Amino acid sequence: MPVHELFAYLCVGNAEDAIAFYREVLDAREKFRLVEPGGRVGHVEIEVAGTTLMLCEPYPEYGIVPPDPTASSSVTLHIHVDDADATLARAVDVGATLLMPPQDMFYGERSGVVRDPFGHRWNIGHSIEDVTPEEMQRRYEAIDSPC
Repeated sequence: MPVHELFAYLCVGNAEDAIAFYREVLDAREKFRLVEPGGRVGHVEIEVAGTTLMLCEPYPEYGIVPPDPTASSSVTLHIHVDDADATLARAVDVGATLLMPPQDMFYGERSGVVRDPFGHRWNIGHSIEDVTPEEMQRRYEAIDSPC
């Protein structure tokens, strides 16, 4: 059976705040939302660069909880922008935590990492050169700590 699409679906503590953050940092546009009568946001779709990012508020009764914003994460969302330095600075200005300042990377990208106020880890970068997989592997082997 073929896969047709893949969506990131994030649980956030406060959907309204998350939408505002992603709008400010990623130029996101809200497509629609579903809200329970009691006010809990069950589903929101926002568009980021033509891609749908889905959000919901916590549903602990189903095991759906946001990440701990102080803990490490096993998931990183990686996005390409026109200017990584400016986007990272804007993210920090509106509440993200800088985890890795922007720097030129061996794989041909200038990028840095932030944790958004909702606990999600984002690698934000822009291309600085085209690097073949072979050259990328050579550079990778030549450094002490690649990540």
